[in-house]
Amino acid sequence: KVNTRQKVIALTFDDGPSPKTDTVLTILNNNNIKATFFLTGNSLHHYFSETERIVALGHEIGNHTYSHKRLVFRSYKTIASEIEKTDSLIRKAGYKGDIHFRPPHAKKLLVLPYYLEQNDRKTILWDIEPESIDKISASSDLMAQYVVGNSKSGSIILLHPMYDWDNES
Repeated sequence: KVNTRQKVIALTFDDGPSPKTDTVLTILNNNNIKATFFLTGNSLHHYFSETERIVALGHEIGNHTYSHKRLVFRSYKTIASEIEKTDSLIRKAGYKGDIHFRPPHAKKLLVLPYYLEQNDRKTILWDIEPESIDKISASSDLMAQYVVGNSKSGSIILLHPMYDWDNES
């Protein structure tokens, strides 16, 4: 959550890009909404044109590591590679803004926080994740009601529309 008196929230999407990116971008564009996409390098590599479209439409892009593996108990070199390879692809897609970071599964321990501090990287987490609530996660209407009812000025909403929940193993 961001401390602000303005009536604003941040809509963020993790994972991807994916074949679902164009659908998400169309919905956002049709409703004049800007969002932040925390992308993984591996997906970015496979769906590069979708990333270029995210950039062209003026959305913010954040780094969600290359492989989406937890960076807990990993070496400094591994962490640097995961983040820097993804940054490079984000820049290659034409994104010029600050690249903030979101750790997979929100896990930060030991070396990752040190790397982020040494490289002056801002970590963005969230305060509302409706998909994590079993009672409402199967219904977009219930998730929307939850977000509206629980958001406050400065809330950061996390969604995973790129993820194929139906094929979760």
